[in-house]
Amino acid sequence: MLENIIKFSLIQRLMIGLMAICISIGGYWSFNKLPIDAFPDISSPQVQVIVKAPGMSPTEVEQRITIPIELEVQGIPKQKIMRSTSKYALSIVTLDFEDSADIYWARQQVSERLSQIWDSLPAGIDGGLAPITTPLGEIYMYHVIGEGYSNRKLREIQDWIIRPQLRTVEGIADINSLGGEVLTYEVVTNPSLLVKFGLTLSDVEESLEKNNRNAGGDRINKNDEVYLVRTVGKIKDMEDIKNITIGLIGGSPVKISDIAEVRENSVTRYGAVTADAKGEIVTGLALLRKGANSREAVEGLKVKLESMKEMLPKGVKIKSFYDRTELVETAVWTVESALIQAIILIFFVLIILLGNFRSALVVSLNLPLSVLMTFILMNVFEISANLMSLGGIAIAIGILIDSTIVVVENIYTKLCNPIKGVSKLHLIYRAVNEVSVPIVSGVTIIIVVFLPLFSLTGLEAKMFVPLAVTISFAMAGSLLLALTVVPVLSSFLMKESSKNTNKIFDVLLGVYRPVLNWVLKMRAVSIGTALVMLAVSLFIFTKIGNEFMPMMDEGTTVVIIEKDPKITLEKSIELDVPFQTAMMEIPEVIGVYSRTGADELRMDPMDLYQTDNFLITKPRSEWNITPKELNAKVREKLSGFEDIEIAFTMPIDMRVSEMLTGVRAAMAIKLFGDEIDILESKSNEIEAVLKKIPGAVDVIKTEITGQNYLQVNIKQNEISKYGINVEDINSVIETAVAGKAVNEVIKDNRKIAITVRYPENKRNNLEAISGTLIPTKVGSKIPLSELATIKEINGPFQITRETGKRQIVIQANVEGRDVVSFVEETKRSVKESVDLPKGYFLTYGGQFENQQRASQRLGVVIPVSILLIYLLLFTTFRSAKQAALVICNIPFAMIGGIVALYLSGLYISVPASVGFIALFGVAVMNGVVMVDFFNKLRVSGVALKEAVIEGSLRRLRPVLLTASITIFGLLPLLFATGPGSELQRPLSVVVIGGTITSTLLTLILLPVLYEWIEKKSELQKELL
Repeated sequence: MLENIIKFSLIQRLMIGLMAICISIGGYWSFNKLPIDAFPDISSPQVQVIVKAPGMSPTEVEQRITIPIELEVQGIPKQKIMRSTSKYALSIVTLDFEDSADIYWARQQVSERLSQIWDSLPAGIDGGLAPITTPLGEIYMYHVIGEGYSNRKLREIQDWIIRPQLRTVEGIADINSLGGEVLTYEVVTNPSLLVKFGLTLSDVEESLEKNNRNAGGDRINKNDEVYLVRTVGKIKDMEDIKNITIGLIGGSPVKISDIAEVRENSVTRYGAVTADAKGEIVTGLALLRKGANSREAVEGLKVKLESMKEMLPKGVKIKSFYDRTELVETAVWTVESALIQAIILIFFVLIILLGNFRSALVVSLNLPLSVLMTFILMNVFEISANLMSLGGIAIAIGILIDSTIVVVENIYTKLCNPIKGVSKLHLIYRAVNEVSVPIVSGVTIIIVVFLPLFSLTGLEAKMFVPLAVTISFAMAGSLLLALTVVPVLSSFLMKESSKNTNKIFDVLLGVYRPVLNWVLKMRAVSIGTALVMLAVSLFIFTKIGNEFMPMMDEGTTVVIIEKDPKITLEKSIELDVPFQTAMMEIPEVIGVYSRTGADELRMDPMDLYQTDNFLITKPRSEWNITPKELNAKVREKLSGFEDIEIAFTMPIDMRVSEMLTGVRAAMAIKLFGDEIDILESKSNEIEAVLKKIPGAVDVIKTEITGQNYLQVNIKQNEISKYGINVEDINSVIETAVAGKAVNEVIKDNRKIAITVRYPENKRNNLEAISGTLIPTKVGSKIPLSELATIKEINGPFQITRETGKRQIVIQANVEGRDVVSFVEETKRSVKESVDLPKGYFLTYGGQFENQQRASQRLGVVIPVSILLIYLLLFTTFRSAKQAALVICNIPFAMIGGIVALYLSGLYISVPASVGFIALFGVAVMNGVVMVDFFNKLRVSGVALKEAVIEGSLRRLRPVLLTASITIFGLLPLLFATGPGSELQRPLSVVVIGGTITSTLLTLILLPVLYEWIEKKSELQKELL
């Protein structure tokens, strides 16, 4: 079949030329159509249930909302894990589903379960399913600026002008509002006046509910015309609220203005945003819909924002401070620039080693064609262009044209030795046909080598399967072009010539010939040296640490600061200013945006003491320090502040960590149990142990206790005397102290809540709350202090649960050592130092968990893939010994990869493992080409030793070419510094180091082993 393909291509050269043009056009079109993102979508189908419960404590939230929801949604098919957080006024239940689950199906299942219990949950709660986004959905953040506008007015503009418009952009799931104040009409009742007029808070609430509605009266007929009947009674402004009548006293109406002050105020805030040490600001955050194209969504946002300029009030502007497309463009450019540099380097290497410009041009032309063909296949199979999929092409760039090099080098050799009476086309046909079987076998083996990556699961699968797919596409496309387009290009561009001189290659040949003769004579020394090298490298391998993946430098640093857990929002905001001032003293930092507490949608439910600081920096080209040094300087600047804990992360990495483990660090220790006090004490012990372990930085324990509570213990015997129900007291406390939104005003199509509460001096301390009057059935009022005991206690800030069990998390980042050895030492130290009560247990999550899973999977499938390679080799050579001989290249190729990894200071990681897998393919392909040529020479009648010598000398150039191009193709990735380069560098180091030793051993050890094995076979045949 291969012969027919080659023959057809050379006969139908015009058709093949047109095919190459079509591939070029189709590839360019496909690349422009591909969805482009910085990161592959690594999130599992995730559904969040967010319930807002105003005024409710964490314990009440857990018992009355979180646990009922957990019990109801448990058992949904394809559910992987369930986590929950119960905080003041907030419950969040997060469900992760298997990757095969459709997100819309999962949301429907959760929604159906939720509807069955919603009516049984406490009254006054609000919420439901979070927007259909992913943990990586934060793609665009902006600041609403307006000279002379208050933050309350700017927040109104954000909520009612900007947000509705931006939500219409394709690909946007929602627009989250952060910072500023939301307007409310507050009815501040006077307790004394309520007593004077014999009224209660319930009377005020009822009057507000009954005096704020329009109604329809159907229609009437008048003079053969229809009139629609409607009543207009809705509240329009604060004056209408003041004039509402609550009741009649002595025949005179009592209005709300008689017993309360009606004023503008802000609803209770759960978070704020400050910037650049200048105080509070108003911001918006665009959330990407799951499955949407982030680049197109951000571009749509920018277009919409531009079109909204005339719609905004005079002087109001929108300024972005986080734009995912900047990361996308930088990350993609990291790969694109590496590709361009690799192509240029490869072209010069080809000219040097081939010594022929036309031959180098043919190979170089096939390189972009192979890449363009890969884009076509990516478009057909709907694979997005991202750091990993494009990285697959960049990684394969050196391997990509190995088959083309072998073909062109053989064509060049044939054309330099023309045969009288044989046409140029037939010489090309012979040359291509001669190497077609080994290159097909070699490329097939390389594709098989990457099969282990398709077996990965979890995060590593989402990261590296796109890489394996694009490498397979590129290799298959390159092979097809090598057998069709390359012969045609050679027939047009390459000429017959008897001149075959290349001084550089002649020098290499002059060095190689005596070395080859020597090793063939000194077989035992050669094999022994190789075995010693292998043993040394295996010893070194045990000294290299392990990690899951290097952290990607996204170009935006986030500094997490945790303050005193008891802090108020106002004090937390106040402290952000000196923190920002300190960080902005670093020359590279030109701005800081600090997000404190929870956002409007509560998708990031931080507490008031937690702040994410987004550092706005100068372009990297203007920096005088490295990113690591920047973190050290920030740490130094903040070290002068007391009672704070800091940690460093980046926007995507932070969300990935949260998605995997529910926390924001590289390693998480989760302590499970029932009693909060025991969880707190044991977690303190674990934290103390963790801080002593070398390499531990940014150690943070989730705060669960220490919140001040003013607890009202109702006396059942006392309330029964007055006929008062517990709910009567609850209602007064909820309304008078917390404030209760009882209705809303629609003004200019904008909703403004109406809130009822007591004055601040009547609800802001123990004495005031003790004096709160509770109405009885007979109209009298009893102070709360007579019906309940009120005392100050400590309680939980929050209660986190996983799979229905309470937990507390101690998290840490790791510096100066690998994560795996760090976790192993942590496990030993914790086991020795911390004694856990019965029913309490630990789990370790984060990168360690992923690394263990990936290592276990690769430990099984790599041997299986090597077995498949052996079977393919056996099919190619029809010899078990020769198949085993080529397989021997694999462990010897690892020598250079291991040594290079050790010398570079990098760790064994998933990218490094992918590098070793790619190295297997390079080593095997070179071995296949060389052994196949040995066999062909022997079939033609050449003696064994002469066949080995002649074959080795004849294959020196293609082996050196493939090795050099593999190395030079990866050099740009090795020295790249942009986002994503951290993920590609371990792979590049392994392949480059391994290719060097693999090439040396292919050229030196393989001929020795081949001669030895075949000589033994010949002796056995003679004896038989």
